[in-house]
Amino acid sequence: MIHHKHQRVGVFIDVQNLYYSARNLYNRKVNFGNIVKKAVGARQLIRATAYVVSTKTGENQPFFDALNNLGIETKEKELMEYDGGQKKADWDVGVTVDAITASPDLDVIILVSGDGDYVPLIDYLHSRGKFVEVAAFRETTSSRLIEKIGMTNYINLSENKRSFLIPVGSHGAGTMVSDTTSAQPLVEPREETVSPIRTTKKPAPFVSRLRQNSSPVDHGGLTPNERALNN
Repeated sequence: MIHHKHQRVGVFIDVQNLYYSARNLYNRKVNFGNIVKKAVGARQLIRATAYVVSTKTGENQPFFDALNNLGIETKEKELMEYDGGQKKADWDVGVTVDAITASPDLDVIILVSGDGDYVPLIDYLHSRGKFVEVAAFRETTSSRLIEKIGMTNYINLSENKRSFLIPVGSHGAGTMVSDTTSAQPLVEPREETVSPIRTTKKPAPFVSRLRQNSSPVDHGGLTPNERALNN
């Protein structure tokens, strides 16, 4: 897909999915700042939202603060603990609802996740004439996702993992420059539960830094759907 600087972009980050992929594949954490910078390029970042899990102890608050300091909005869902020690927290439905709600004001929706459960969301967004891109580690990306969007709309984070991974001992969310910070969610992703949600917005710093430090990326020719949308 050819990037155009006038395109309005929304980035939706499934933190749990990326964290466990990086931990299990490389024993590393994730530099979310560099991922958003790479995904957006020189285009207009309208919103970047990270979906995270919190606990009553607030142990991950420094990570949430680091995301906010980058200008990435955070949406928190409280970790649900059940008898027997089972823990559940999942954001698939929340990401889907937010992406659909925001789509009228966006030209491009970027899903930072390898979860195949987002295929119906992609179908819906395509039916509304929206571009959809996916950024994830190839080893844990659903083949259905790649088939749905095509390789030209897929950012394989494994190809340049040094840019998107940082040591386990670091803390935070990553930066637009050279700091080494990261993320540490609290529970394996899956079943959806109803739980309190808190949103924190602070978009300006990230948007301005992206525009100062980015350059256009050419990913090849447009599909028929893309040509129609750009005419």
